[in-house]
Amino acid sequence: MGPDIKLAYFSSFEVFLQFIVALWISIYQPSWLLWLFLTYTISGTINHSLGCAIHEVGHNLVFGHKYGKANRLYSIFINLPMGLPIAISYRKYHQAHHRWLGHEDGDADMPLLFEVKLFTHPISRFIWLIIHPIFYAFRPFIKHPLPLTLWEIINFIIQITFDIIIWYYFVLGLGLHPLSGHFISEHYLFADQQATHSYYGIGNYLMYNLGYHVEHHDFPYIAYTKLPKLKMIANEYYEQLPYHKSLCKVLWDFVFAPNNGPQAHCVTSQDLSKPEIYKNQYLSSNLMKCTESTLRTSKSGQSKKPEIKKKE
Repeated sequence: MGPDIKLAYFSSFEVFLQFIVALWISIYQPSWLLWLFLTYTISGTINHSLGCAIHEVGHNLVFGHKYGKANRLYSIFINLPMGLPIAISYRKYHQAHHRWLGHEDGDADMPLLFEVKLFTHPISRFIWLIIHPIFYAFRPFIKHPLPLTLWEIINFIIQITFDIIIWYYFVLGLGLHPLSGHFISEHYLFADQQATHSYYGIGNYLMYNLGYHVEHHDFPYIAYTKLPKLKMIANEYYEQLPYHKSLCKVLWDFVFAPNNGPQAHCVTSQDLSKPEIYKNQYLSSNLMKCTESTLRTSKSGQSKKPEIKKKE
């Protein structure tokens, strides 16, 4: 367990690669088609990867718990190409996600009720995927607002200043990019009513192994480089659990499978003032199962049981 400095090397390279591509575009002014292609394939892919790196840094997995200021400053740095000042706020609200996984109010990753009731048709789910980054960014401030911190103000000032300097660089690709499937694969109900799923595929090379999500929730302070080894050591424990093999298929099933959508989420409404309830009931995220009574309600007001997929 503990930090791994290698993340800083890889994520710094990604930041500078974004700068190089932006500089090339500003100098050579390619056609709109080429510009869109580069923005989607390079910028969209790297931004997803940097978002996963911000997740790692949020757990102090670059410099360790003793160097909180260094972790925050570095997360602000790798946040620069992403446009929105998310690093520090994400760090704050993500801690609540781990503590209150699946709670209607405490878990900022849980979709808002209007999302559950509005986006029920395949077409509306497709639209939801496109605008999901907006929901993901602002949902915590609506669901469970916390006091603004000095570090968030610093993050905002640095990011907006940077955006003004390179205003010509437009970021595309978060919503419908194939890697956006990891937002859905982690905690939406696809298999055996399980609240958290892992994804084992080549996308993990770009996502800093965020696909090993069950393992991560079991051991949040294990660096991304060690998560595959953790799975190998405890293989008899993890191999029995359903998992995803394709993020593109995750997106497809989310849109077109009848019982999927924002409502396919496990919910608990236990008292937030009694954290010992969560400690005893959900010792491991992969043991957290959903019953018919704990599913998000659909537009009709009835609980909908999501499609069950068995591990092949």
